[in-house]
Amino acid sequence: MARKKIDIELYSYGEYSHWDRTSRELPKIVKITDTIRAEIGTEFGYVLKIRKAKGKKLEFRIIHPPFKDESGNVMPDFTGEYYIRSNDYSFFLGDCIWEPLEDKLGDWQLITYFEGKVIADKTLHLV
Repeated sequence: MARKKIDIELYSYGEYSHWDRTSRELPKIVKITDTIRAEIGTEFGYVLKIRKAKGKKLEFRIIHPPFKDESGNVMPDFTGEYYIRSNDYSFFLGDCIWEPLEDKLGDWQLITYFEGKVIADKTLHLV
């Protein structure tokens, strides 16, 4: 039997509406852009449309400007994994700007991997 071809598309990127992380609904695109005007609460990132990959694993990395945690240590990159829940799936990778604003400014590189290969790599500039 022939293996199904997995289809992955970078659907949108930029600024999004507020995202309730407990909901299945993804945030709505507000503006497609590489440059995000940073304000506390601004949601940014990208949406991937993934077809024919149910049960497969995505891995992600967000490389951010050097900011410190509560203990004064520089925070490492954000990393994680996520399992695709259906054969026609939308995946949001992003973040929301929090206080203090000044240390969040700069380049945020968002990378998603599928089966060890980069399938999306987008740098968003927070100004």
